[in-house]
Amino acid sequence: MALSSLRPLRSKNFALVWSSAMVSNIGTWMQTVALGTLITLNTHSVLWNALVIGAAFIPMGLLSPLGGVLADRLDRRRWLIVTTIAEAVVAAGLTVFVAVGIDPPFLILIFAFLGGVAGAIGFPSYQSMLPDLVERDDLLAAVSLSSAQWNMGRVVGPALAAIVLFLWTPAVAFGINAVSFGAVVVALLFVKLPHRVRAKDGESVIGRLRDGAQIAFREPGCRSAIILITIVALVGSPFIGLVASFAIDGLHRHADGTAILTTAQGVGAVLGALALAPLAKKFGQKIVVSIALFAFCLAIVLYGLSPSIYLAALAMVLVGGTYICVLSGLNSVVQFRAPEAARGRVLSIFMMALGTIYPIGLILEGAIGQSVGIRGITIISGVTLAIILGGVALFDRKIFTSLFVQNTDRVIDASTPEVGEIDLAQDLQD
Repeated sequence: MALSSLRPLRSKNFALVWSSAMVSNIGTWMQTVALGTLITLNTHSVLWNALVIGAAFIPMGLLSPLGGVLADRLDRRRWLIVTTIAEAVVAAGLTVFVAVGIDPPFLILIFAFLGGVAGAIGFPSYQSMLPDLVERDDLLAAVSLSSAQWNMGRVVGPALAAIVLFLWTPAVAFGINAVSFGAVVVALLFVKLPHRVRAKDGESVIGRLRDGAQIAFREPGCRSAIILITIVALVGSPFIGLVASFAIDGLHRHADGTAILTTAQGVGAVLGALALAPLAKKFGQKIVVSIALFAFCLAIVLYGLSPSIYLAALAMVLVGGTYICVLSGLNSVVQFRAPEAARGRVLSIFMMALGTIYPIGLILEGAIGQSVGIRGITIISGVTLAIILGGVALFDRKIFTSLFVQNTDRVIDASTPEVGEIDLAQDLQD
């Protein structure tokens, strides 16, 4: 089981990108923990915590479609280098302001937003590169490994953040994050990608955005994945941004509590990511993702009911494992079934659903949590998500039954009419 999950690492290009991204993600998670701790200790407000974390994700919803257009039009590797450098500059600026004691919540929110902007317009290029880094049969494993390395960063990053915050200040964690982006830049300088068919230069940006949306919603698997990630992002995903509030205000711990819970989620996510590809191969992707969706609901409820940091950490392992199976499983459906020349735009629609709806859900749950408490809103979110998913399964089963991956190169029927100026038949030939 483990060997099939690790097969993509045989590709030199994938191994380079994967390992450098893990280094960068360790820095990112150090900053995430430090940000949540800084804001929570300064304000003791669930809402402020939600606003700052949400500000980093709002650009993903607003700008991911633009990032998708750029991913289909520009050299993806070079564009990713540019956006990664921009993320490093933002992190360096945050380091300087916090180091000199200028750290009001609104300023921290602005830096979180700017970092989100750089990431939003670059991440579609990263995701669109994955199918060019591995063999087609290894794509699900590659997506899962990408999720695993992100969550390995979630395991190591918070632990290092706890040490840094104990010995020094949040500014040191922010500075380490700024330096860590250099690993990605260096790795991308050595990556070689195959020639690909790019979007036609004559198309306008608006035209490309429209075409990408139409292609995404005409393809049943892509459409179902987008619908389901929208539901999960609104109701289930906000637990991520409220971890610091749960640890500090719910369990009465300090930065160590935030680090423990974040690390536990990362451990679960790594285990889930490594298990996903073999499980999907044995039982089918549709079954595995469907079970993971409902198991995720139960895991959130157990997490909300946990009376101690250690039981919460155990529940968080289950939360992390089921959540990453949902994200990676739905993402791989889009990766497989979107045409190559439009893949960046179709993936950006998926990311827009996640990036736009998640901060909305986070802010809503943060506001409700001010009244019912952080434990109450966590339990409510798990129960509500289960009810909504149950309703979807009962009244519109096609959303679940379409979550399968066709093992062919042709993911959209050739009889599909042209959408805008994109020749779908040409798109599928590369």
